[in-house]
Amino acid sequence: MAAKLKKGDKVVVLAGKDKGKEGEITSVNPSAGKAIVEGVNIAIRHTKQSQSSQGGRVPQAMPIQLSNLALLDANGKATRVGFKIEDGKKVRVAKTTGDVI
Repeated sequence: MAAKLKKGDKVVVLAGKDKGKEGEITSVNPSAGKAIVEGVNIAIRHTKQSQSSQGGRVPQAMPIQLSNLALLDANGKATRVGFKIEDGKKVRVAKTTGDVI
């Protein structure tokens, strides 16, 4: 099935502790149905010091369920994603405005 949300998309969180926060998708795991969004779902990881890095408490973005994310359209509002065939290619379309993403 075609991906509705892809790496680099601007999204808003619909549910959970970070509801209402906006960010950009840094990676997507389609098999697990999750994505990592920068600045959202932050957890503190305690790391041991090594030669290359300083140890301590390191904030890290954790995966969030794709169903809890909505794409932001050109107006900055949350929208659902549809598909349309244009010039023989399948393209993503914002449901609110009808614009090609």
